Amino acid sequence: MSNAAAASPAASVKPMNPIQRYLWHVLIIIRWETIKLFKDPAEIFSRSVQPALWLLIFGQAMGRAHAISIPGGDYLAFLTPGILAQSITFVSIFAGLSVIWEKDMGLLQKILTTPIHRSSLVLGRMLASSQRALVQLLVILLLAGLLRVHMLLSPARLAGLVLMTMLGGSFFAGMSMGIAALVKTRERMMGIGQLITMPLFFASSALYPTDIMPGWLKVLATINPMSYLVDGLRGLLIAPDFDRFGPDALALACCSALALIVATKAYPRLLS
Repeated sequence: MSNAAAASPAASVKPMNPIQRYLWHVLIIIRWETIKLFKDPAEIFSRSVQPALWLLIFGQAMGRAHAISIPGGDYLAFLTPGILAQSITFVSIFAGLSVIWEKDMGLLQKILTTPIHRSSLVLGRMLASSQRALVQLLVILLLAGLLRVHMLLSPARLAGLVLMTMLGGSFFAGMSMGIAALVKTRERMMGIGQLITMPLFFASSALYPTDIMPGWLKVLATINPMSYLVDGLRGLLIAPDFDRFGPDALALACCSALALIVATKAYPRLLS
């Protein structure tokens, strides 16, 4: 009787179905990455320095120079969403460095021997990178407030900003992990990361409107995922009437899904 009573609680626990197990594995990876983030708060500060410099120095200098014609004339308000997009990209693109570091330390080999599905591992890391991107969102909003940048903030717009930030962070983190599986070394990953992020940044509307771009650059901006991230953030932050949130979010969601598939397929190549 005592043995049956002791076994009854365990017997009452229902096994998880495949979807529940998959989501549980994703949550495990997110929790793991969150613990790593809070153990190194200096990373949050260091990642915040670059966007602060862009807003404090470049934004104010270009705003006073009136070198670029901006609707409404407030260049700093125009620039703030672009710098936020840049910050999201730069934080997320180096997620591949963490994967390579874990491979070099022998941690990745141990992780891949667990029952965790590779796509849940990749998705967990993509969403964890979005957490870092959300920290950047908070920092830049606070900094823009201190600089008295005119922003249109409401609960609905803030929810949209969170969604766009997570979609952008997920895509660039997934792309980074796919690249990491190909280059396999931290030195190459750092070089490739800079090689990719800077052209994406300058070939978008982060610093200047697409209207003043030459024709070939407009074509690149149209197929550039960062352009959709910038457009979505800018519309939510400063546009009174914004009707492109749906298309921008959908474009980033499709890019994120593609990055998830590619990174999942490429992941085993890290160990070869």
